[in-house]
Amino acid sequence: MTPFWIALQFLSSLPVRLPGMPEPREMGRSLLWYPVVGLLFGLLLWLASGLLQGVAVPLHAALLLALWVLLSGGLHLDGLADSADAWLGGFGDRERTLQIMKDPRSGPIAVVTLVLVLLLKFCALWVLVEQGAAGLLLLAPVIGRAAMLGLFLGTPYVRAGGLGAALAEHVPRRSACWVLLACTLACLALGGRAALLSLLSAGLAFGWLRHLMCKRLGGTTGDTAGALLELLELVVVVSLALAVS
Repeated sequence: MTPFWIALQFLSSLPVRLPGMPEPREMGRSLLWYPVVGLLFGLLLWLASGLLQGVAVPLHAALLLALWVLLSGGLHLDGLADSADAWLGGFGDRERTLQIMKDPRSGPIAVVTLVLVLLLKFCALWVLVEQGAAGLLLLAPVIGRAAMLGLFLGTPYVRAGGLGAALAEHVPRRSACWVLLACTLACLALGGRAALLSLLSAGLAFGWLRHLMCKRLGGTTGDTAGALLELLELVVVVSLALAVS
């Protein structure tokens, strides 16, 4: 179970403590558990939505969004902000883009990007709650974290050393393919037509974002992986809202 605890510690703000530094092989296997962590997030959001029944819909949606952000500790939003700054400020240059990603400061484009993403998520949650479809909230965290598994499975990691390099190098490829297939089938069984629309939308967005990363950087980084997750979660939850409205 060590790979699961590694995944939960890395992807969440939950109080998980590992007994020591995990081995690179365990780091790679932790990627297989990313969708399970996403399922845990989805279940917590679904449970919270049930507890908030009777609360005014806008406040209900806002509290769900706050919980969603708190569960991940804002980790992937930070990656999205860094990537947004770097993509604009890098002017198409690979090294400049990578250098800007290391800068902890956030520029105007990062702030605007975060505001737009959170605003759209809030509106989509509002629709799902209003339509009584909060159970579909299970899908977005699962698909987003399964996409990270898919990204590290088939995309070079461009920074030498570090956590991302260990993940990409030691992920069990055959097992990862089975996990991705199982996630797809489970999402379709749970969400039906709405899930199919979300999976297709997420697949198109994944292909486009991966193409941009490879064209600019030659692969992915931790920041762009976090940005991918946030944007795919957004695509999924907006697609679900459109499907049920």
